[in-house]
Amino acid sequence: MTHAVPVHPLVSPWGRFGLYSFFVDAPEPAIVDTGIGSSPAEGMAPALEALGRRIEDVRWILLTHGHIDHVGGAHALWELTGRRAQVVIHEADAPMLRSRRAHVEEYLAGRGRYLGDPEGEAKVTAAANAVISGEMEPTLLVRGGETLSLGGDVTVSVHSIPGHTPGSVAYVVDGQRSVFVGDSVQVHGAANGFPGYTDPVAYRAGLEYLRDEVRPRHLYLGHPYRRADGTPYGVELDAEQAREAIEQSLAVEGRVASAARGCLEAGPEETDSPYSPFARAAEELGYTGDPTLEPSPFFTSMHGYRTRHHQNSSRTVLGDAPQTPGGAAHP
Repeated sequence: MTHAVPVHPLVSPWGRFGLYSFFVDAPEPAIVDTGIGSSPAEGMAPALEALGRRIEDVRWILLTHGHIDHVGGAHALWELTGRRAQVVIHEADAPMLRSRRAHVEEYLAGRGRYLGDPEGEAKVTAAANAVISGEMEPTLLVRGGETLSLGGDVTVSVHSIPGHTPGSVAYVVDGQRSVFVGDSVQVHGAANGFPGYTDPVAYRAGLEYLRDEVRPRHLYLGHPYRRADGTPYGVELDAEQAREAIEQSLAVEGRVASAARGCLEAGPEETDSPYSPFARAAEELGYTGDPTLEPSPFFTSMHGYRTRHHQNSSRTVLGDAPQTPGGAAHP
């Protein structure tokens, strides 16, 4: 690469959150993550116009994972490019792009088991219908290990880092180690103050892979994740900040794992606590946030530890197809 490829954050508001996408100003321009259905027209297009760029010229839509606030705007953005952009997602998260119902099924299979909200399924269904701009088939499915050409001598490598979701990936602009990780570096979480991941073992392995193998020079986060004192990082981190955020994420996961393990070994208890059946873990961690606020990372992560605990107890973990950070799942 003869010169650095500029990267510009594109922010769109959504309730308590800022939704961040990133414009990679390559010969074949790319946008990483797409916010919700309104984001392309209301956030991205004006921001690109201010940069002297046109949303119609975007040729790559790179999705770090399948959550609603990252893929919700994909169809709308694809339409604005005249359906010319390549839409890329990991095969494990592709159902979230193909189907609004997949988001409801994820809720019911995970955090919805604990929230005790009789309206929960209807609420998630309504949200999916409201903010996902359209169901669509991705142009390109990846597993990790691929290299994408963005024109000229600009290439982007794809690295599988499952954990936050099964199909979470990092996109790395080769030669300058600009790394887009979506929500795979959680630190202490974002607005809800708790880190969220569906598979804690894979999440930790992904963090170690980023630290030891990818070694970001520039790290781009999906949200302003928070330090221990509650102050947020920005979404654009330099090399030192990136290493700090990854190390803090590992330390936090270690503490959460210890609390979850103690709770699960003692036996989860159904109580009147809003953290039930994991109140013991919340108390040990000093977590006092509202676990009912979507996306409810407390219950998402606790369910991940519970699933792993059950697998280990029944020895079925030996039959799993473990994910290898950076590449595809082992057969």
